[in-house]
Amino acid sequence: MRISEISSPDLRQSLNEPQSHVLSLIESSVKELERHSPESPLPGTLSTDLRLGLTQLSSLVPFSNSVKLHIWKLSYRLWNTCVDLANIAGVRSSATKFCEEHAKLRQVSSDLLFLAADVVGVPSAAFKSASFFYKTGLIWHDLGKFDFANTCFEKATDLTSRVDIGAITDNEERKLLLGLKIARSRSAWEVSDRNLAITLLNRAKHVLFECADNYKALANQYLMFGKFVLSTNEVCSVNEGLKLLNEALDLCEKGMRIVKRQDETLALQALRSKTLRFIAASNLQRNEFESVLKCVRVLRDGGGGDDHPSLSVLAMKAWLGLGKIGEAEKELKGMVVNKGIPESVWVSAVESYFQAVGVAGAETAKGVFLGLLGRCHVSAGVAIRVVRRVVGDGLCGEGSRVRAKVVAEVVSDERVLALFAGEEAVKERTTMHAVLWNWYTHNFSCRIPFCTYMVCMSVIAMAVITVTDG
Repeated sequence: MRISEISSPDLRQSLNEPQSHVLSLIESSVKELERHSPESPLPGTLSTDLRLGLTQLSSLVPFSNSVKLHIWKLSYRLWNTCVDLANIAGVRSSATKFCEEHAKLRQVSSDLLFLAADVVGVPSAAFKSASFFYKTGLIWHDLGKFDFANTCFEKATDLTSRVDIGAITDNEERKLLLGLKIARSRSAWEVSDRNLAITLLNRAKHVLFECADNYKALANQYLMFGKFVLSTNEVCSVNEGLKLLNEALDLCEKGMRIVKRQDETLALQALRSKTLRFIAASNLQRNEFESVLKCVRVLRDGGGGDDHPSLSVLAMKAWLGLGKIGEAEKELKGMVVNKGIPESVWVSAVESYFQAVGVAGAETAKGVFLGLLGRCHVSAGVAIRVVRRVVGDGLCGEGSRVRAKVVAEVVSDERVLALFAGEEAVKERTTMHAVLWNWYTHNFSCRIPFCTYMVCMSVIAMAVITVTDG
């Protein structure tokens, strides 16, 4: 049953004069908001007037049940109008649809329900009030007002703490309990209280109610925290990040044991795979190469087989760390058959491989680069990066002739030439010319055959001439 459908006595007969006057003022403000055009910004006077009415009303407690019910109806009217305005704003613009004034109006609506407290005829009144505070807190959080958000979450927690968890059967109420703990944890994290944030997440394990979606939601939050910790690239944070990722993995696996629908299974499998990839990356940071390969094997051998582009890079770097160049080369060459591999991923892999193997890996790096040209997006800037990596620091030494040969073959490939064609590639042509010229001048004393260098220079010259003639 809707709040608006619950009948209440005529207020003119049942309310005393002070209550009637204040409620009329609040209702006038609600009506003004209901008439407000979505095209115009929300006037700041509305939330100010409503807050003043709320303050005056709070001095007139206690209320009869009919007064409480009227307050509830006003609160719902205010809330629903805010929802309508937000929905319209969201449809018309991709920008943030909530402003601080909007949050203030939602706050008043929440506080009105809290003031009225329990109402005869309204089922689960505490949870309805808690839901308003929870949703308002999320808006404050998105606005970066974490103190306001936390105040809302704490009020919602107080309202629901009086209910026996074991007696809750409504799915939305169960979701609310979990959402509150996750939301409070996120707010604590934002103000750098990590210990409280993790404590709140750990407490959330007690309100999962054997629901796959709940396991997924909590696991995802552990994953988000773990990713953030690892992104700081601090040595002391690696263990902390890995611990959070393992919590996420454990929740995914527990959730998969109680799933009831195929879509739940797929969602948890996807999250589990994502978590394992980050665990593998974390182990790579710690030089735990065997652990990296174990994660990769689990992902590849699991149901459906994970073919995420990062797996080849992780495996290649792990093999390099173990000194097994042949296995690393297999992983690198295997990337050529993956059409969906992002440019940044395979370029990083080629660079890492060449950095570890040196001139001995020049031919392999060239083969992978040319093999990927026809399958993935490749820019002129990437070609320059690969050539720079192959030529190295430009100093004479063992392998200089091999480097010269590989560079010549790379830049003379027609597909590479095409990357430097057109007016939009003028800057890249100039950069490549400078790279090759500097490389040659540094290596002149190494007695590299001049004809080898001329192959490289003639290719760039040909590209320039082609553009000029076109």
